[in-house]
Amino acid sequence: MAISNQKKEQIAEVVIKILYSRFESFPQDASGNRNAPFHEAFLNAFSDKFDEKVTDIPFFISMSSWLHGLNTTMGQTFFESVAHILSDGDKREFTSGAGRAGVLQITSQQKKAASDIITKLSNSEATPNLDNSNSLLFVPDTPPFTNAIDFSADVFLETNDEIIAIELKSVKPNSGEMRGEKQKILEGKAALYRHYPGKDIKFYIGFPFDPTTDPNDPTSYDKVRFTASIINMDKYFDHREVLLASELWDYLSGDTFTMEQILSIINSIATPTFMADFAFLCDNSNRNIDKQRYRQLLEKWHLASELEVLDNQEAILEKIGTNKRLQKVYYKSMFYSNKSYNKERALTLMRLL
Repeated sequence: MAISNQKKEQIAEVVIKILYSRFESFPQDASGNRNAPFHEAFLNAFSDKFDEKVTDIPFFISMSSWLHGLNTTMGQTFFESVAHILSDGDKREFTSGAGRAGVLQITSQQKKAASDIITKLSNSEATPNLDNSNSLLFVPDTPPFTNAIDFSADVFLETNDEIIAIELKSVKPNSGEMRGEKQKILEGKAALYRHYPGKDIKFYIGFPFDPTTDPNDPTSYDKVRFTASIINMDKYFDHREVLLASELWDYLSGDTFTMEQILSIINSIATPTFMADFAFLCDNSNRNIDKQRYRQLLEKWHLASELEVLDNQEAILEKIGTNKRLQKVYYKSMFYSNKSYNKERALTLMRLL
């Protein structure tokens, strides 16, 4: 089943804002790269490998920095935001500090069980087994108690009968990171089991795509090959704890072909004409000057709320009449100054009907 128009619009909002910021920061030249001389000195060693593929080294350095920024934005903003949209979840931090859920407690027995599991996995005395570890962690609530280590869930979901936590990770985690992630998940599950009694506790580690798969089939995955490519992944994680590529996105949406639809939304917006199209939509007069193109862009960019306003603008204007405040709302740009979509404007206008 297709992602709903409402969720497509929300995903499109994230895509538009990221694209705009990346277009604004795209390197036009390398004049601002202060460290280019040092980088160029090192890159001389690879000049034969560049061949004709790279002709402007300073620009290549600036482009590498820009791409690093895009990678950071994808990891810290895009994947997490889309995961929340699809799943109706949020981020939850079980740590001390303002706005956080606070450190949770576990029993000393749970603490010891988590430590023993990690020790045996580290020493290769055991292999990861989800059922076995759960049986050691999900035990009667008996004192004494102690603080669990700080942990967070990039995606946190709660229903009447279960708690689902997902930690989203880079597809190229740092060496040695898997042991720490496993420790956090073990104590996190134990803490959630105590904090939400009677609910089924699931804690996953999720990866947004599989870099080891065929580029011509970007939504496919091979979990055996992927986990083997990460240092100590198979040493610490049962494959049932791992959500990878389309498996992750389908799990979040509760449907199928979700990753394909996400990529389709990005591809429909991320074109070389993006900035020109953005400027066109920002100009209110274009709603009437070239209504057909305006409509086509709204459809292409999945801005369903704005399309609804366009289709009902005559009736809306009639309702507005001489009301100066509502006139200002109608003629306001559909984008805020920070380039995020002003959906409240569309909702205000549609409530008039």
